Amino acid sequence: MSFSRAFTAFAGKVAKWAGHPVAFALGAAIVVGWAVSGPFFGYSKTWQLVINTGTTIVTFLMVFLIQNSQNRDAAAIQAKLDELIRSSAAQNRFTGIENLTEEELDTLRRRIETRGRAERLDDARAAADEAEARAHEKAARAAERSS
Repeated sequence: MSFSRAFTAFAGKVAKWAGHPVAFALGAAIVVGWAVSGPFFGYSKTWQLVINTGTTIVTFLMVFLIQNSQNRDAAAIQAKLDELIRSSAAQNRFTGIENLTEEELDTLRRRIETRGRAERLDDARAAADEAEARAHEKAARAAERSS
């Protein structure tokens, strides 16, 4: 098994475990145990250093493990979205936009929002025209019946 595959499996398992309620309970129990032990150690600098060092090390390592999991999740979601775009009537030109700069994405988002508002207005106008046409048809039928 390659290092990359082994690390991916390890990172996935650790990230999943870290998000589990038992992990939170264990962390809370450690902090409570540390706090309760304070009087026995006279609230010494060493006593404080234990929790500070432990939490710093765990936090430092977890950042990399969780980031690895998030990167894989984001890549998988992006691949799925690209496949949906490719296989549907959506515009294929949106495939790969995750590689644009922040400014380019903002510009694209504004264009899409503007187009969406215009389409909603067009839909509303079409619905109003359709309702008006039905009303005219009903009026014409009513006029024919009464004559």
